[in-house]
Amino acid sequence: MAKPFAFKLEKVLEFREQAEEQARFALAEALRLHQEQKKKLWAVEEKIVAHQKKKYDNLSANDMWLWQQYDMALKEDLHAAQLRLKQLALNLQKCRAEAVTKSKDRKLLEKLKENQAKKYHEEESLKEQKEYDEMATIRFKPENF
Repeated sequence: MAKPFAFKLEKVLEFREQAEEQARFALAEALRLHQEQKKKLWAVEEKIVAHQKKKYDNLSANDMWLWQQYDMALKEDLHAAQLRLKQLALNLQKCRAEAVTKSKDRKLLEKLKENQAKKYHEEESLKEQKEYDEMATIRFKPENF
């Protein structure tokens, strides 16, 4: 009975599977953070729009100063949120590229494993066939001799 196929790089394959899984988790986290930042950016933009509508109301000098200070603060918040969104977009892109690379690495090793297993089974089948041929040749007894 032939022994089963053993892939010599099985531990490397397992390691690459774990690395791919970690890359997918990192990608999911980066995507979540990016979506949250988009929501924060939209909220700041809505605050700015709502604040701009109040601009033309009758305001005293003190209220006008407060309005301007709040307007500047909102614009700073908007700028900070946009910068953070750009950073998160870059991180998301990096995580996505890393996940693709890890997936390719794993698939490459899986393909190698499949090819080696196929070759091993073909060789085992050929050995088995040779054994059967030898047994048949040994057991064959011609009646003419």
